[in-house]
Amino acid sequence: MKKVGLIGAVLLLSLGMSVFARGGTDQLRFATGGTAGTYYPFGTAIGQIVGEDIKMSIVVQSTGASRANIQLMDAGEVELALVQNDVMDYAWRGVDLFDGERIQTFNAVAGLYSEPVQGVAIGGSGINSIADLRGRSVSVGDAGSGTEFNTRQVLAAFGLSFNDINVQNLGFGASADALRDGRIDAFFCVAGAPTPAIIDLATNRDVVILPISGSQSAQLMREFPFYTEYVIPAGTYRGQASALTTVTIKATLIASTRISEDVMYQFTKSLFDNQRQLAAAHARGANLVLADAVQGMGSVPFHPGAARYYREVGALR
Repeated sequence: MKKVGLIGAVLLLSLGMSVFARGGTDQLRFATGGTAGTYYPFGTAIGQIVGEDIKMSIVVQSTGASRANIQLMDAGEVELALVQNDVMDYAWRGVDLFDGERIQTFNAVAGLYSEPVQGVAIGGSGINSIADLRGRSVSVGDAGSGTEFNTRQVLAAFGLSFNDINVQNLGFGASADALRDGRIDAFFCVAGAPTPAIIDLATNRDVVILPISGSQSAQLMREFPFYTEYVIPAGTYRGQASALTTVTIKATLIASTRISEDVMYQFTKSLFDNQRQLAAAHARGANLVLADAVQGMGSVPFHPGAARYYREVGALR
C-alpha cells in the first residue's frame, strides 16, 4: 500500500508513558479523513486537546477515511483512526467492503457522533416512504461506498433490492443536483444531519426525508448491530415540520491492539473529561455523550483501556 502522507500539526509535548505494550515509539499517529470533511478537523481538535492533557505527541493525518484508515492501522502505520462503525464491523468479520480480508488488529474506543441514513425525495413526487421507491431512479451513493451497502440493507428491510430500482451511483452533491434537475427520483445520504447537500437542495425544493422506523428499524438493528435508532429533529431542514425517526451509524474512534491498556485508559478518560473543550473546538464535540459512546459497536470489542474506563464510570458492566 502507498503510504499516506502526513498532513496536520504535530503536537510536540513531553511524554509520560509508553504507548505500546512492549515498547516502541512514544507517539500516536491519528488517521482521520479528507481536509474538507468532518473527520480531519474534529480529529485535529481531539489530538490537540487530549494530547495536551495526557502529555503525548499526537500526529494527525489526512487520509481516505474509514476503509483506508483500517488498512493503515493493520499495516502498522497509525495507532488511532476515525471510521464508520459499520465499516469497522465489515473489517472485523471480513465481509462486504472487506470481503475476504478479515482485519482484527484494532479495537473500538468510542462512538463519537451519529451519521444517520437519510433517504431524500421531493415533496409532491408520490414518494413518502422507502417502499415507494420501487421502479424509481435512485442514487445509492458512490459504487463500493459505505452508503451503497447501507442502502442495500435498508431497502431489504422494506422488501426491496437493487433489482427493484434504477440504480444510480452518485456522491451526495451530485445526487442533490440530479434530484433538483429531475434526473433521479430520490437518493440516499449517510452523513451527519444537517447535511450540506440536503440543506442546499432544500433552499429551492420541498425536501422529504423518508422515515425508517417500527419493524423495519427493528429488523435492521437485529441483523446489523452497528445500527441504532436516531431522531432527526423538526426544523433540521427547511420545511421539515416534525421530527422523524431513522437509523444511524456512528463515526467511531478506534485504536490499534498494539497500544497499551494504560495509554488507552488515559486517552479515553481525557476524551470525556474534556468534552466541553472539544465542543468549543468543533461542533461535533457536543454530540459526544458517554451513554451513546458505548452503543452500536457491532462485533468489535472495546480496547481493554477504554473498557476499563467505561466500567469505572458505570457505562459498561
